[in-house]
Amino acid sequence: MKKLATALCVGAALASSAAMAAQGDILARFRVVNVSPDVSVDKTLSVLKADLKDDTIPELDFTYMITNNIGAELILGTSRHKVTADRTPLGGGVGNIGKVSALPPTLTLQYHFAPDSASFRPYIGAGLNYTVFYNDGIKTEVGEAQTDRSSFGGALQLGADFPIAKNLFVNVDVKKIWMKTDVTGTTGAIKGAHLGTMEINPWVFGIGVGMKF
Repeated sequence: MKKLATALCVGAALASSAAMAAQGDILARFRVVNVSPDVSVDKTLSVLKADLKDDTIPELDFTYMITNNIGAELILGTSRHKVTADRTPLGGGVGNIGKVSALPPTLTLQYHFAPDSASFRPYIGAGLNYTVFYNDGIKTEVGEAQTDRSSFGGALQLGADFPIAKNLFVNVDVKKIWMKTDVTGTTGAIKGAHLGTMEINPWVFGIGVGMKF
């Protein structure tokens, strides 16, 4: 009986030491994420079968707990993607035609289901992103092109924190982010031509560590 009582006391102490995610807390997470574009294109980009490759990047986010269950999270990270195409109609082959970088600061409003759990704290989130495209360059046999607009879009999120110490936890997270841009020719035969709209809409899979402040 004493052993059982001792075990219960230890368990209670551990649960107490792991208590977190209360109103006013700030949760900072550092993740390694894979950005996997789910690309859709039209017009000339469709003829070229334009696509973007995955990129693996670091990501930083901060969550402010408005209440014990509701948090607002700012997600920061930038990815760089190879652009590929089937250039056969233009006299080339299948391969890389350039690169483009995307900076999509994203703000989500989250609901945390079990903020006081000592082992598993799942959450869901939804919000908006504003994506800036930069440092881009696309080259084909008939001229060069670039992205020429940024975009607002939605974001959905599903994740969980797994406490490992009082103020330290492991995090897993999945996001769907909607972003798109137009591609316009800048030189050669395609100068000034609207080559199409590229919807990138990546899935973002992440794992990392976090701390409470």
